[in-house]
Amino acid sequence: MKHLAQISIIEFESIFRSHYEDLCAVANRYLEDLEAAEEIVQSVFVKFWEGRSEINIQSSIKGYLITAVKNNCLNQLKHIKIREEYKQFNQRELETSHVLADDEVEATELEEKIRASINQLPEARKKIFVLSRFEGLKYQEIADKLNISVKTVENQMGSAIKQLRTDLAEYLVSILIILGLWN
Repeated sequence: MKHLAQISIIEFESIFRSHYEDLCAVANRYLEDLEAAEEIVQSVFVKFWEGRSEINIQSSIKGYLITAVKNNCLNQLKHIKIREEYKQFNQRELETSHVLADDEVEATELEEKIRASINQLPEARKKIFVLSRFEGLKYQEIADKLNISVKTVENQMGSAIKQLRTDLAEYLVSILIILGLWN
C-alpha cells in the first residue's frame, strides 16, 4: 500500500465513497442522531485528509476510520454528558437560590410581624416578654429584676403569648419554634 501522504484526491474520494455509509451507521449506533453521526464521519474524513502525511495505519484504512469514528463519538457523548450535568447543576443552583431567597424574604417578613406585634404589647408586658424570650431570663430572675411577683411575670407572659398568638395566627407554628414556646 502507498504511504497516505502520496494518495491522490481521486483515491481519497474512493475511500470516502466506499466507507462513508458504514461509518455513518457506526456513529449513529453511538449517537442515535443521524445528522450528528454524519457530522462526525465528515469530520473524521477531513482530519484524515489533512493529517494524511502524519497518519501511520498499522492495519486497514477501514479499521483506522472505524476507530476514529468511535473515538469521536465517545468524545461527543462525553461532551454532551458534561454539558447536561453542568446544565442540571446550574438548574439546581438556581432553584436552591430561589428557595433560599424565598425563605429569606419569608423570614424577614415574619421577623417584622413579630416585632410589630411585640411593640403593640403594653410596656410592662413587653419588657417581661423581652427579658424572658430574648434575654433568656427565668421568671424568678425577671421578678427579682423588676421587683414584682413571679405570679405577675407568669400572668404577663401568658397574656403576651396569647396576644402574639392572635396577632400572628397564620405564622403560629413557625413563631413557636423560633421563640421556643413549643412545649
